[in-house]
Amino acid sequence: MAVENYWSISIEELSGYLDCSITGLNSEQAEKRLADFGHNSLGGKKKLTGFSILINQFKSPIILILLFATFVSAIVQEWIDAIIILAIILASSLLSFFQEYNAHNAAQKLTSQISIKTSVFRDGEMLQIPTEEIVPGDVVSLSAGSLIPADGIILESKDLYVNQSVLTGETFPVEKNPGVVKVNASLAERTNCVFMGTNVRSGTAKVLIVHTGKGTVFGSISKTLSLKPPETEFERGIRRFGSMLSQIMLVMVFIVFFFNILLRKPVLDSLLFSIALAVGLTPQLLPAIIGINLSRGAQKMAESGVIVRKLNTIENFGSMDVLCTDKTGTLTMGAVKLARAVDINGKPSDEIFRLAYLNASLQSGMANSLDEAIHSAGKIEYDRSNKVDEIPYDFIRKRLSIVVSENQSNLIITKGALQKILEICTYFEVDNQVESLNDSQINQILEKSRQWGEQGFRILGIAKRAVKHQQQFSRLDETQMTFIGFLLFYDPPKPDACEVINDLKDLGVSVKIITGDSKTVTMHIANEIGLEVYGVLSGEEMNAINDEAFWNIVDRTNLFVEVDPNQKERIISALQKRNHVVGYMGDGINDAPSLHNADVGISVDQAVDVAKEAADFVLLKHDLKVLKQGIILGRKTFANTMKYVNVTNSANFGNMFSMAGISILIPFLPLLPYQVLLTNFLTDMPGMMIADDEVDVELIQSPHRWDIHSLRQFMLVFGLISSAFDYLTFFILLTILNSTQDVFRTGWFIQSVLTELMAMLILRSRKPFFRSKIGKGLLYSSIVIGVFTLILPHIPKFFSFLSLQPLPWQLILTLSGITLLYTIVNEIAKKFFFQKNHN
Repeated sequence: MAVENYWSISIEELSGYLDCSITGLNSEQAEKRLADFGHNSLGGKKKLTGFSILINQFKSPIILILLFATFVSAIVQEWIDAIIILAIILASSLLSFFQEYNAHNAAQKLTSQISIKTSVFRDGEMLQIPTEEIVPGDVVSLSAGSLIPADGIILESKDLYVNQSVLTGETFPVEKNPGVVKVNASLAERTNCVFMGTNVRSGTAKVLIVHTGKGTVFGSISKTLSLKPPETEFERGIRRFGSMLSQIMLVMVFIVFFFNILLRKPVLDSLLFSIALAVGLTPQLLPAIIGINLSRGAQKMAESGVIVRKLNTIENFGSMDVLCTDKTGTLTMGAVKLARAVDINGKPSDEIFRLAYLNASLQSGMANSLDEAIHSAGKIEYDRSNKVDEIPYDFIRKRLSIVVSENQSNLIITKGALQKILEICTYFEVDNQVESLNDSQINQILEKSRQWGEQGFRILGIAKRAVKHQQQFSRLDETQMTFIGFLLFYDPPKPDACEVINDLKDLGVSVKIITGDSKTVTMHIANEIGLEVYGVLSGEEMNAINDEAFWNIVDRTNLFVEVDPNQKERIISALQKRNHVVGYMGDGINDAPSLHNADVGISVDQAVDVAKEAADFVLLKHDLKVLKQGIILGRKTFANTMKYVNVTNSANFGNMFSMAGISILIPFLPLLPYQVLLTNFLTDMPGMMIADDEVDVELIQSPHRWDIHSLRQFMLVFGLISSAFDYLTFFILLTILNSTQDVFRTGWFIQSVLTELMAMLILRSRKPFFRSKIGKGLLYSSIVIGVFTLILPHIPKFFSFLSLQPLPWQLILTLSGITLLYTIVNEIAKKFFFQKNHN
């Protein structure tokens, strides 16, 4: 049913090709077409299955290195080595698989709570269905804020303007109309078509869907482009951490292999030992643990009313130090009320309210809180007023006009931003007398507006004009109108707004208000909620400032008033240039670019489609308290991830440093390759429980980011402490006890596991061990692994298979004493370390 050049043929001919009616499909047709064409989604978003998650476990470079080691062992018929290494690979991969699979399923359930829906005509009725279920032949209804679900041809439209810059690069929205264009028209010239991935800026339309999913223009582009989302702050930290580990690993492996060959140790054993050393240095389960932490964080956020759409941005939420938001619904109640409708002298007027009610009731564009407030203020019967036409709202004109027929004459009723209404007015009316509008009168109107603004009212103007009958009206007819009065709206501040602003301040997050409202209204709200205003900048003033100067001003300003969507993006970009992690909260069409460009895009469940699609997080409640919980959970997730990275990295570095050194000094390998891997596997298992660990209050009180310098310092200090105790263990085992090869390996194997387990319990918190509450999962799993390690050499068959040997109780007591001393030294060292590195 693919239709070529559909923009160049008539609607009747196209309907025949598609075997459909311009009134829409019935349910049976839609169901069959969904089966034939598949879901309306792009092939790039493949659903992860259990099998694909399992296969992904074996794509890790670490696992590939281990498989190579297994292959080499098998080639030279070292079957026991090959079997043990393979068993460790399978155990590690399966453990990671089950955790990731469960985490993925949980995240999918949460994401499914937020779905984009489209208005479609089915069985003669308009229904809301998931966008993925749109099929060729469907007729959909579009209005301002709609995300266009698929490629289609316009059946009818009214002042339809579409933002299609994602496809054509056009800066401004493009007007679309029904009709036929030439067969060789470029994408930008197809003014009778709309395309998937674009969005409606203003106006309304009915569209016949022609192509869906991968058959759309957007789908064909996505096949040839590998579009990666911008790298998050956390992902950037992971990449830098990986580079640091790779450098250390390459140097250490080369040195160890070289010296072992120089000392004429077996080549195969030296190679396998070097590979095991490299693998031992890496936190093997880091990808799985990051996935688990993010998924658990998403689940906890959902319980607090925050749905995470993009898991990798959770840590960004915690790192956020600036939150930009409009005041409506966050700092204010979000329940806008019409305080009064008044004439030019400020007197209440029933006629002005009636005209405002007609304008709000008969408009068919985007639903908005101001029109809802007018409806709530009273009910007026308008049976004798018939709608003739509509000139929809847009963000350039900032006004909406309705043409009605009353008493055999037509009347344009226009309401909108006061300044924009005055621009189209030539007259004003007071006490049923119409007079010319001069500069003096305009100044009086603006002064009244300013005074009301200082009282916290949001002001709209309203105007009218009698017009002759004509087929269609456009924005060109908004001229020579008569200004008749004001609509005063009030959105009271939330009772707890002041408390929330202070809470965010305590968390190190500064709130900046970015609004299209006037300075006086915004200042009034800021004063009422106790927001300390230290800088105010208007959109007009911003236009007069160059970028470099603006970067310096933006930190010293927290109220941006009378701004347009492009200026919102400029504010966010300037804050990012100042090294801030910027959050932006919005729910309107004009918020979508800002939501996309911010480090943390936050929207609400009731937002327009294009805003929800651009957001990283969707709030089920339009409430700053929910944001506070999200920030705290983001910081907890980040803190728990960094615990694993810091402790495992330093312990692994210490063990590998010790192993590399002692392997040069003794005639045998200190641990066999599979013993190194088993050590790593056992000590990583409690890390799976780190996501539910308790987090110190100090780590929540301010934003934190990846700090490679601090990470390196932590690794060197605590890694070298670990190594010092390793060498103490070597001295006791070799010099005092004259241990055999197997006893040495068994003793150090036990010691390595016990010290790393204790390191996790001690170094996970900056507080003393006995003052910091440990998560039950982490504590119990550490105890289980510790006990298992102690009894492993005493289990028949296992100890011989793993080349371990039962140890006398005197040696076990000695090793326990070394572990206790290691714990005490770590407690003392961390106190000095964190005093010096308090960040």
